[in-house]
Amino acid sequence: MADNQSDLVVLGGGSGGYAAALRAAELGKSVVLIEKDKVGGTCLHRGCIPTKALLHAGEIADQARESSFFGVNATFEGIDMAGVHKYKDGVVSKNHKGLTGLIKSRGIEIVEGEGRLVGPKTVQVGDDTYTGANVILATGSYSRTLPGLDIDGQRVITSEHGLQLDHVPETAIVLGGGVIGCEFASAWTSFGSKVTIVEALPHLVPLEDESSSKQLERAFRRRGIGFKLGARFEKVEPTDNGVRVTLEGGETLEAEVLLVAVGRGPVSANLGYEDQGIRIERGFVVTDEFLRTSVDGVYAVGDLISINSEPHLQLAHVGFAEGILVAEHIAGLPVVPIDYAGVPRITYSQPEVASVGYTEAQAAEKFGADAIRTVNYDLSGNGRSAILNTKGAVKLIAQKDGPVVGVHIVGDRVGELIAEAQLIYNWEALPGEVAQLIHPHPTQSEAIGEAHLLLAGKPLHVHD
Repeated sequence: MADNQSDLVVLGGGSGGYAAALRAAELGKSVVLIEKDKVGGTCLHRGCIPTKALLHAGEIADQARESSFFGVNATFEGIDMAGVHKYKDGVVSKNHKGLTGLIKSRGIEIVEGEGRLVGPKTVQVGDDTYTGANVILATGSYSRTLPGLDIDGQRVITSEHGLQLDHVPETAIVLGGGVIGCEFASAWTSFGSKVTIVEALPHLVPLEDESSSKQLERAFRRRGIGFKLGARFEKVEPTDNGVRVTLEGGETLEAEVLLVAVGRGPVSANLGYEDQGIRIERGFVVTDEFLRTSVDGVYAVGDLISINSEPHLQLAHVGFAEGILVAEHIAGLPVVPIDYAGVPRITYSQPEVASVGYTEAQAAEKFGADAIRTVNYDLSGNGRSAILNTKGAVKLIAQKDGPVVGVHIVGDRVGELIAEAQLIYNWEALPGEVAQLIHPHPTQSEAIGEAHLLLAGKPLHVHD
């Protein structure tokens, strides 16, 4: 057994892990990156990238169906799933090769294999051990299920299985109306499936502002996507053609497949974390705001963690930011804890739902209902949105006589607008300061400017 020494050992090569490794190497640290599968993790191989590729393929299908609206005579002849997978896998492969080359170019040692923490700062992989002056835990997350709900990979599937289906299911039930559930429902509907979403909470994408949820629900109704809200799963049974799902109260639904999209759990079991004194709650590694665990010199990032026992955003770009923060903290640079309310959030359905900052309910609770203002700017007044034939709105929430504290947008392609909204929130911009900025015409970004003109009391393209 060989023991290998380095400045930093990173266990897990997903978004948070490889970002930490890259930044630490930039700062002159010797780094070992341990990954049991492929660097890039869930996001690159089984999550963000392949899912958005499916959604884009679905967008192309919808454009072909609707081409006559734009005066284009095109014919939609169906979905070639082999071709879709070739396109999707090509995108993933290109990104993976680029990432692998980047990591190696920084002098980072990649160790392939399953690692286990066997000492406070030592990870064992096979017969070898890797000891660092610091260790970062970045083992990610897995698709959760519910008690009594067995995943068979054929009729009852997770998002990982959904990305590999060799055919378009004629009918599908999606258990869970959050980001993953709504994205798959959207993509499958574009491919021609008849989809029903079952969500236990009162709205789809329940973490978003209620107005955004309601807009998405209206859009899904127009697209023929069914959903049951406030409905709880009771059981699932096989049928000759698929599955039968029973909800509490006795209502039953039948479909070819059941996609289980009820959230993601932390990968922390049987990895030696608790044996080394690391504090775990409900499977999550508990950290402070600087991502330090309960063991000195050991940090944790990404989907794996809960910060001060509070819920944590499971997003790839959060992992990137956390990895950079930890690498810089280890190097002794001054760092500022992440303001998670200021992290952009996007559901890449059709239409997209994008947000940053507080919802109206959260802002009312934090600042007081009488201390906030809200406006809604409908995309019907935006020329570019008319060209794209999309509906939606921009909702702003601001403190009275103060900065903008929440931006919520619904519409096709609006995820590309949320970066500007992120700056508005994080730089505590006043409505009048944004209103004086000139947005290019015709673009959807004008909707951001128009909404701030409205909030500043000088609306332009707004109907009473």
